Amino acid sequence: MTILKASPSDHEILTEITKKSKAYWGYSNEQIENWSQFLTVSKEYIETNSVYNLIVDHQIIGYYSFFHESENTIKLDNLFVLPDFIGKGFGKVLMNDFLIRLQDIQAEKVVLNSEPNAENFYSKFGFVKVGQIETSIKDRYLPIMELLIEKA
Repeated sequence: MTILKASPSDHEILTEITKKSKAYWGYSNEQIENWSQFLTVSKEYIETNSVYNLIVDHQIIGYYSFFHESENTIKLDNLFVLPDFIGKGFGKVLMNDFLIRLQDIQAEKVVLNSEPNAENFYSKFGFVKVGQIETSIKDRYLPIMELLIEKA
């Protein structure tokens, strides 16, 4: 198992991982297609943001990405794992790698918009819900979560 910086040529596999991971939560193919612009990882996105792949047996099975939202705030923009690997500790591996990487970055907090089904996952790492965003699905909200960064 290795975590490596993504290459722009990884954009198609990362988009596939994103869509399959989102569909894992029971969203219809039609809904995934409606969200396609939000679930697509472009070459340009990889070139301009910090994107890291989780590789197991020479296969990219997950990734995370982040960027500076402001001088003191990091946005964890994506953290996805292929459905066959969900619930097996690989999300935790990605999150721990991200949290270690934060130690070398000047920031006071991390923010993210969580998939509602993943809110508990982020809570286990100390993220707290600070708000919510209404989505295109009636009565569905994305939790806005925040983690204050403690520097050693």
